[in-house]
Amino acid sequence: MKLRNKTYFIAVTVGLLSTAISCKKPTDDSNGGGGTTGCQQVEMTPYTWVNPVRFPIADIPADNVMYVERINLGKKLFYDARLSNNGESCETCHKQSMGFSASDVSTFDKGLQKMPLVNLAWYKNFMWSGRIVGTLEDVMYAELTKRFSTDFTKINAIQEYKDLFCKYYGTDNITPELMAKPLAQFMRVLVSKKNKYDLYLLGEGKLTYNEEEGSKIFFSEKGDCMHCHVQLLTTDNAFHNNGLDSLYAKDIDKGRFNATGNPADLGVFRTPNLRNVALRTEFMHDGRFKTLEEVVNFYDHQVHIGVKNIDPVMVKPAKLNGGLHLTEIEKQQLIAFLKALTDEEFINNPEFKQ
Repeated sequence: MKLRNKTYFIAVTVGLLSTAISCKKPTDDSNGGGGTTGCQQVEMTPYTWVNPVRFPIADIPADNVMYVERINLGKKLFYDARLSNNGESCETCHKQSMGFSASDVSTFDKGLQKMPLVNLAWYKNFMWSGRIVGTLEDVMYAELTKRFSTDFTKINAIQEYKDLFCKYYGTDNITPELMAKPLAQFMRVLVSKKNKYDLYLLGEGKLTYNEEEGSKIFFSEKGDCMHCHVQLLTTDNAFHNNGLDSLYAKDIDKGRFNATGNPADLGVFRTPNLRNVALRTEFMHDGRFKTLEEVVNFYDHQVHIGVKNIDPVMVKPAKLNGGLHLTEIEKQQLIAFLKALTDEEFINNPEFKQ
């Protein structure tokens, strides 16, 4: 059964299974097969996807129909250290209290900052270099097979998981392709949509004077932030060289070049999402800046404008002296606005907790 729903501003119920199905061979969107004969898939609760007001329309893959039970299975897997071989879980690097980011860089990724898991339902490009293009299912498959090197012999020996996959995907033969599906469903529902600025735009809240002035800087030529950090996702999910480096001392500094091998992609990185950015302690791809003040100061007067492939936005005539050249008051107003992007409901949502 394949369903494809694209809906704006209204709730859409995606998927429906009304009867139990024999799972000798999966008949809907599961990726299993070869499991125990007689395994019974149960009737599940369709998940109602609500596309947030003013957001682009999210594209839900037709081959991974969303159900409440599958999302809960994905959450269980997210917090389970048995997926790795070193005692780590997904949550080790993605803390809800930090907007599903973390306070240190990734050893596995040779010092790259851990990008937050937020509003991923709207992404096609993933990782700093964009080395994964596709769906969240593709990302989760890569995490299981490369980052975690999950031992699926061990996983298939866990009866609880065999029973759950049997119930919700119609097979108890757990493969990387299959496990990626509930993990992707949980990632897809990590939606931040109610920070102070969201409520302001909806007419349901107010900004302070400094936050409002900061928003004007952010969304005008004075700050020029909006070209890459677009409303309301605060990322264009595209790639830019922002003049951070003139030389690429570390391999990770080469950015998208490491994925494409194209010299034009040296120092080019995917635009990070700024939702809940004030909760983070590592900024830029390598976490070199530790505060928002340091980030703003970089864009204000430290940009390497002579970089060959720098983004045109960074070298507009007003910036030819290396940055924005804001006043100290304007810098603080911009930071006040960035702090208004913290979504308290998101970081405290009990549905996301273990």
